[in-house]
Amino acid sequence: MDGIYYDFHMHSCLSPCSSDDMTPNDLVGMAMLGGLNAIALTDHNSCRNVPAAAIAAERAGLIFVPGMELETSEAIHVVCLFREVAQAMAFSDEVYAALPPIKNRPEIYGNQLILNELDEEIGREEYLLVNSTAIGLYDVPPLCKQYGGIAILAHIDRHSNGVLGILGDITPDMGYHLAEVSQNASAADYAARFPFLHFISDSDSHDLLSIAEPSERNFLQGNFHSAADVVDSLEKLLFL
Repeated sequence: MDGIYYDFHMHSCLSPCSSDDMTPNDLVGMAMLGGLNAIALTDHNSCRNVPAAAIAAERAGLIFVPGMELETSEAIHVVCLFREVAQAMAFSDEVYAALPPIKNRPEIYGNQLILNELDEEIGREEYLLVNSTAIGLYDVPPLCKQYGGIAILAHIDRHSNGVLGILGDITPDMGYHLAEVSQNASAADYAARFPFLHFISDSDSHDLLSIAEPSERNFLQGNFHSAADVVDSLEKLLFL
């Protein structure tokens, strides 16, 4: 196709702050019903539901991009997108090793459900995923590149866990060329402030009704057939 409507930032029931009905098949089905062509699953600090979501998306004919929302040591969120499931899973192992071994308390933080491609529970994540890792903000772009991925500053318009809310500025030496704004924010305003950045717009959905719907804000021009096509296209923006 010559372009895609996308949502590259959504959470499954593995993220404790997400609804338990954000199962791989349900989020894929809702994205399809809404008219999206491509999605990424970006749970907090883990990719353990990526394999199931990839299978569900393939069955539905939806382009699926393996991903993660990593929390840096500064408590800043970064969306990390990959070309292949295997790359995302290897990246996930490294991030997990940098996560503090603090056990989740589901009654306080919520469940962290690991599902298979049939939405059957096959496990629960023991350690609380919504914590800062030991990976610094400046270290994320080269680490993503090592695994064939790309790093995007998440929801920079939000105070909570956004780079501007925590550090107050974005500078080229941080190593980021892509940033995300929420769907109610003006990308043009941020582009004027940070001319070295390119912008995407996502939902950061934690429930089925919050998944993005097609609009000019979440449209990516190009010929796409796979996650590799998506990441390649985003990488090319770095050199424009």
